[in-house]
Amino acid sequence: MFDSETAVTRLSYGVPVKRVGFRGRLFLILLAFALIPSILISLAWSGTGSYLLPLAGATAAWDSVAATGERAAAAVRHAPLTRAERRALDVHEATLRQSAVRARQAEFVFREAARKLVIAALLAVILVGIVASRVAGHLSRNLSRPLQELVGWTEHLGRGDPLPTTPPRRGAPEFHVLRLRMREMAAELELGRARALEAERAAAMRETARQVAHELKNPLTPIRFAVDRLRRDAPPELAETVEVLGIESQRLEEMARSFSQFGKLPEGPRAEVDLGELARYTARATIPPELHVDVDIENELPMIHGHHDALARALSNVMLNAVDACRGTGRVGVRVRRANEDGRNAVEIAVSDSGCGIPPEQLERIWQPYVTSKPGGTGLGLAIARQTVLAHNGEVGARSVVGRGTEIRFVLPVDGKTTGENDVH
Repeated sequence: MFDSETAVTRLSYGVPVKRVGFRGRLFLILLAFALIPSILISLAWSGTGSYLLPLAGATAAWDSVAATGERAAAAVRHAPLTRAERRALDVHEATLRQSAVRARQAEFVFREAARKLVIAALLAVILVGIVASRVAGHLSRNLSRPLQELVGWTEHLGRGDPLPTTPPRRGAPEFHVLRLRMREMAAELELGRARALEAERAAAMRETARQVAHELKNPLTPIRFAVDRLRRDAPPELAETVEVLGIESQRLEEMARSFSQFGKLPEGPRAEVDLGELARYTARATIPPELHVDVDIENELPMIHGHHDALARALSNVMLNAVDACRGTGRVGVRVRRANEDGRNAVEIAVSDSGCGIPPEQLERIWQPYVTSKPGGTGLGLAIARQTVLAHNGEVGARSVVGRGTEIRFVLPVDGKTTGENDVH
C-alpha cells in the first residue's frame, strides 16, 4: 500500500536510529485522518444500537404483563361469570399468550440485529481502512515524490551540477510550476557563476596585461634611443639591420600599448557621446580609400553617456579587423541606429565586412584575449572592445558566414552608467 521510505538519524550518543520518512509519515497522517473518525463513529453506532435495540423490544415488560395477566385470569375464572364474560376472558388470555410469544421473537430479532450491527460496523471500518489506505497511498505518492525530486534538485543546485533532464514525476500542477521556477533559478545561478568566473579571469588577465605592459615599456625607451642613434651613426651596410630593429621595436611598443589598454578599464569623467559622429569619423580615419565603405547612420540618434576615447578605440579595433578580413578588396559597412536593450533605449553600432568569414567553432572565441589568426597579432583588439562595451553596461554580438563576411555589433544603452572593474563580466 505504501513504501516505508526511511531515513537514518544519528542521535547524540552515536547510535543510528531508523525513522519513517516523509512519505511514510504523510501516509500515516492521512490514514489516521480517515480511520480514527470512522472507528469512533462505528463504535458509537454499534454501542448505541446494542443498548437501545433491546430496550425497544421491551421483552421484560411483556413477560411481566403476561405473568400478572395469567394470575388475574386464574383468579377471575373461579368467580361466577356469564358466558359472554368467560368468552372475553378466553380471548384476553389468548392475546396475552400471543403477545408474550411476539415479545420473545422480538427479543431474538433485536439481539441478532445488535450482533449483526457490530459485525457491520467492523466491516465498514475495514472497508473504510482499505479505501483510505489506497487514497492515502495515492496522495502521499503524489505529494512526496515531487517533493523528494525537488529536494534532490536543491542538492544539485548546491553543488553547481545541472538539473536532471529525466521526465518529471507526476504530481499536482503547482509542482510543475515550481519545477519551471527552479529551472529558471538554476539557469540564472549558472549564468551568475559563469559571469563571476569570467570576471575573475578577466581581472587576472588584466593584471597580467598590466604587468607585461610595464615590463615591455621599461626597456623600450632606451632601445628606441639606441635605434635612433644607430640610424644617425651606423654605416650604410648596417642600414637594413637598423631598420629591422626600428620596425620590431615599434611593434613591441604597439604591443605594450595594447596590453596597457587591456589592463585598465575606461576611467575619468563621462560625457555625452554622439555615436553616429564617432562612427563616421572613425570610418574615415581607419578604413583605407581603396575599400568601399557604406556608412548608414539613422537621423536624430540620442546621445549616450560614456568615455569617448575608449569607445573610439573599441570601434577602431573592430574596423581594423574588418579591413584585415577584406585583404585589400571588398566592402565594409557601418550602420548606426536606435535599438532596445531590456526595455531601455539604446544605440546599436554594426560593422560588417565582405571578407573570408569566421568558422562557427571559432566565432565564440573571438572575444577572448590572446586569440588571433593574424601573424604578429596580440589578440587583444576585440577583447578590449568587448571590455569597453561591457563597462558601459552594453552588449556585444557577432555573426559570420564563411566566405561571405562577418558582422560585429555593439549595443550601448542611452542612460547606462559605466561599471567598476569588479562589475565587468
